Amino acid sequence: MSAHDTPDVRRHLERLAADGIDVVRVTYPDLIGTDRARDVLVEELPRAMEHGLAFCRAVYHTSPQGDVVAVGGGLDAGLPDISVRPDLDTLTPLPWEPGVATCLGDVLDPATGVPAPESPRDLLRAVLDRCAEHGLRPVVGPELEYFLCEPDPAGGWRRYARDPGVVYTAGLRADPDNHLLRTLRRVRELGVGAISGNHEFDGGQFEINLTHSPALSAADRAFRFKAAVKELARAEGRLATFMAKPFNDAGGSGFHLHLSCEDASGANVFDDPAGVHGLSATARHAVAGVLAHAPALAALANPTVNSYKRFGPDTLAPWLIDWGLDNRSAMVRVPPERGGGARLELRLGDGGANPYLLIAGTIAAALLGVLAGDEPPPPLEGYGYDTARSPLLPQTLPAALDALEADTALSTLLGKDFTTAYLTYKRDEVERFQRHVTDWEFTEYAYHL
Repeated sequence: MSAHDTPDVRRHLERLAADGIDVVRVTYPDLIGTDRARDVLVEELPRAMEHGLAFCRAVYHTSPQGDVVAVGGGLDAGLPDISVRPDLDTLTPLPWEPGVATCLGDVLDPATGVPAPESPRDLLRAVLDRCAEHGLRPVVGPELEYFLCEPDPAGGWRRYARDPGVVYTAGLRADPDNHLLRTLRRVRELGVGAISGNHEFDGGQFEINLTHSPALSAADRAFRFKAAVKELARAEGRLATFMAKPFNDAGGSGFHLHLSCEDASGANVFDDPAGVHGLSATARHAVAGVLAHAPALAALANPTVNSYKRFGPDTLAPWLIDWGLDNRSAMVRVPPERGGGARLELRLGDGGANPYLLIAGTIAAALLGVLAGDEPPPPLEGYGYDTARSPLLPQTLPAALDALEADTALSTLLGKDFTTAYLTYKRDEVERFQRHVTDWEFTEYAYHL
């Protein structure tokens, strides 16, 4: 019997056969949170479990336009392999692909047998291991917004259902083709914990909320959710995009995280009826940690050149470092629930963030705050966005990357190899953008200069 010809593997194979599944799609996230995958015939699954699926490690170093960035361990090492082994505990049928199931993959360096340093899922695991050393089990609830686009007869893409003023609605008034209902039902069948959805602030913008769960499960679900929404839109000939700000005349899309922590008994350690604001010292220290490391965290929460076009006055996106009690104009909001519902909400992230990196970075910053034992400043009162009261977040991706590099406590907790790879990859993105001539420049200058 081979190492993976086991009763557990056979049990999965029998279940797949009973469900009429003959293909398993093995997926894993790259650095920007895009799903990379391979379809495996079900009879080959035991071999994939034993030997892994070979991919070029440079998949982590490849830009959205297909350029391979010179990150250490890729081009300079002769483009070596990574090995991806199916995680059969995450197997689930794909509701819109008959005969296909999907699972996540664990990414290893075949030369060392340890996780690849760029693997976002393993980065989160490492941060959670550090939390466990201190008796903390983070629980996360993701909230994601996206825009749905349709082909523009003039070329390119335009927003679907562009009528203004249909904020926080459901039904045909905001969604004449019932995109939301179809998508909500499909992602429910996928088992990602979808609980509700609505039309968001701008035309063609939607939000689907996911339930809370242990942090790794939450990241897995958010990753699969984003991939599913984009795939379902493609099946309709449309484009779903989670990018931060796809249109000049509309707001941006957020990726908010609700974070709490449990102890070994499952009790919420953020709650303390006798504490300041009804929050425990652990909760207050976590808030202080997120505030202290916010400039560096922005590099993970707002990871693109486009991200920082979502910031600014009257955008309702957090661009100052502050916190408040049930205050949506603050970067960190503490919702009014206490007891088992005590938590903080980080409103910094945008939809383009990699779920694993955003969650890992947020938890790492909170853990550093807990270990430092610092108290946050007084909470924001009234409407925020006042630079006289709160410090400014980085306003460009280069500034955020510099902040991440300078924040040695956070970058060390995330891992030196990961941080070096991420900074190299993202600074290449900045350089490519700075060399690119945009439509704005042509419109602004060509006729007059």
